[in-house]
Amino acid sequence: MSARAELLEDGGAVAVSDQFFRSAEFLAAERVTHTLRIETEDGGALLAPLLVREIGEGPELDAISPYGYPGLVGPGEVLDPTAIDWGATGLVSIFLRHTLDPPPLTATTERNVVQIADPALAPKSRPSDRRQVRRNLEAGYTLSLVPGAATTPAQRSGFLDLYEQTMRRTAAAPHYFFGPTYFDGVLAADRTWLALASAPSGELAAASISAVSDGYLHYYLSGSADSHLRDSPMKNIVSALIEHSSELGMPLNLGGGISRGDALEEFKRGFANREQAWHSSEIICDSVAYERLSSDRDGAGFFPAYRAP
Repeated sequence: MSARAELLEDGGAVAVSDQFFRSAEFLAAERVTHTLRIETEDGGALLAPLLVREIGEGPELDAISPYGYPGLVGPGEVLDPTAIDWGATGLVSIFLRHTLDPPPLTATTERNVVQIADPALAPKSRPSDRRQVRRNLEAGYTLSLVPGAATTPAQRSGFLDLYEQTMRRTAAAPHYFFGPTYFDGVLAADRTWLALASAPSGELAAASISAVSDGYLHYYLSGSADSHLRDSPMKNIVSALIEHSSELGMPLNLGGGISRGDALEEFKRGFANREQAWHSSEIICDSVAYERLSSDRDGAGFFPAYRAP
């Protein structure tokens, strides 16, 4: 083995950085429990925040990255997961979400393709989208971009309402309903913003949280009011975030769809001028326990197989 992994029960403290997806505020909101530390032969270390969970009623444990693009970051060395000694972690498996940079592990899985609006390239937008943005402005829609720490309780509550309307429309799983404490936490992190689109009547029509992490402005979570869907005010939000990312001198990661080629991806594609693959690692730390736990499950395409529905 050329590297050794260990698990630190520190709430992710050792992995904290000034990047949003590894910020103390984000890791606390995500209820991160541990830091994964992989020490390499040359004394360097790769770090990742993790949520450690019981498998069933235990005593076996596995782990998963927090939401988004937290990554495994450290020296530039690329490691083969099969050459890492995972024994000291005490885990059965790890599902690890990478940043948009090239992953530091081999044998990763392409999970999705994200849409990027890159100010270094010629801008792109559909004529129909530009017309809709212009019509909304002419009709009296207004936009504001508020730094996360400066948002008011009313603005955060308004965002939560629109976000939950959107989650209900899309029949999202319960774990996507994060709640007010979560949004209060993530918006307290540095270099976050709440983009707000208000209708001519003054009520909030669409909103989005954006955050800087690892060289990108990320269009993180968003929501639109049921009553204003016909006007597509989210197009005005995205246009404003593209302008903001250009001012920051970094690409805007619009994310992808729920599945390749769906309506959500198609919406984002209208504003993107390139796309990029996003990867994860599915690591089996204890193959004997993994096989035993998965023996009665048809987990094809699901990791870990023993958690398949």
